[in-house]
Amino acid sequence: MISARIHITLKSGILDPQGKTVLHALENLGIQGVDEVRIGKLIDMDFGEVTKDRAEELTHEACKKLLANPVIEDYRIELVSEDGG
Repeated sequence: MISARIHITLKSGILDPQGKTVLHALENLGIQGVDEVRIGKLIDMDFGEVTKDRAEELTHEACKKLLANPVIEDYRIELVSEDGG
């Protein structure tokens, strides 16, 4: 079995209101020294009987069509097969 882990983050320069809220909450809790917080998404997908190349192709297609907004978000994919490769 092949799994894909997708990391989706806002592009550099895009305002992250959730990150700002978390940063202010940390400061209010007395946690000092954090300069910036950026919030993203982590999505795991499992594939059945497909090749690693096909899993990568399907994952990119899912990101481009649904999971990530290419105007404001970047994504990074990690593929792992059951045998660890």
